[in-house]
Formats: sequence, structure tokens, C-alpha cells
Amino acid sequence: MATPNRRYVPRQQVEEPFKINQKITAREVRLVGENVEQGIYPVEQARRMAQEQNLDLVEISPTAVPPVCRVIDYSKFKYEQKKRTREMKAKATKVVLKEIRFGPNTDEHDFAFKLKHAQEFLKEGAKIKAYVHFVGRSIVFKERGEILLLKFAQALEDLAKVEQLPKLEGKRMFLYLAPKVAAVASAKPKPAPAASAPAKEAAPASKDAQE
Repeated sequence: MATPNRRYVPRQQVEEPFKINQKITAREVRLVGENVEQGIYPVEQARRMAQEQNLDLVEISPTAVPPVCRVIDYSKFKYEQKKRTREMKAKATKVVLKEIRFGPNTDEHDFAFKLKHAQEFLKEGAKIKAYVHFVGRSIVFKERGEILLLKFAQALEDLAKVEQLPKLEGKRMFLYLAPKVAAVASAKPKPAPAASAPAKEAAPASKDAQE
């Protein structure tokens, strides 16, 4: 039994982020760069200048009047752009958000325990979302929850900066803290100092000094 012919669907071509060569429609362009004499040229002349160097004419600023172009190797240019984008993504650190929950009647022991955890999180570079959860009629103690969160922020002022002051949302009051850059940097282990050379023995004092 013969299989039915499947209709061929061509892949969509990826649109280039820059116009190059024949796709540049402006009548004249401004050439910039070190490998050309900078100035305004008819687009056909600019294309010929690129062809003479076995390079491409690339429109890098289409909104300028006239558009700004460079004579470059477009394939190499795209590779460098992708490489730069990958490096930027690799350097971008993911923000970690740690939650710390309190009750309106949190005692001093529990407060100190959670404060210690928050200090560790901040030193690791994480943000803190601290909140007081009001159950049932405890919502009448919202002022007590606000005081508790402000006390928490004050206890961490050497390590953190306040991103959002206590704010009531439903049955929870939230406080957001972000680590201070200096605090995170100082928390990282420092390399051990190099061993110093043994100190030389001090020369015996002169007879005059001994007297």
C-alpha cells in the first residue's frame, strides 16, 4: 500500500537582525569604521567598496539620516554578537529569594533563631522575604507585626538594605530585604596569606646603647 504524499512545508527563514548588502534600501549611507574612508556614499558605491575587500555592507543604525553602515565580515560579526550575549547571560546571577515566617507573638528565642538563618542567607547573596502571618483574630495585632518586622530589618542593617517596608496584604505583612554588595563580598573566603620569610635575629645592641 503506497503511503500518501506528505505536503512539504519549508522551514521559515530566520530574519536577520541587520540589513546587509542588497537588502539595504537607502539611496545613500554613511560609512564608518577603520577600513574605509568615512563619509556619505551612494549605496551602490558602498556595496562595491565592501565587495573589493570581500566583506559585507552592514546597516548598523537604520534610523540615522542617512543610515550608518560598516564594512565587515557579517558572519564573524554575528558570531561575536552571540558570544557576547552568552557571556552576559553566564555572568547574570539568578536571584534567590528566601522566605522567613513569623507569627505576631514570636518569642525572643525564635526571633534570634530566624535572624541567624537570615544572616546566612544574606551572606550567600540571597534576598529575604520576611512576613508575619496573622491567623484568625490575630489580625488585630497588625501593629505588633509591623514592629517585629522593623526590628528584624534593623538587626540586619549591616548586611541588608530594605527593598520594601512592611506592607499588609491579606492576612500577611511582608518585608523585603536585599543583601548589601559589600557584605556579600566580605563573606567570601579570602586566600590565605603567603608565608613570610623568617625574621632575622636582631643584631646585638652596641656597648653604648647597653649602657
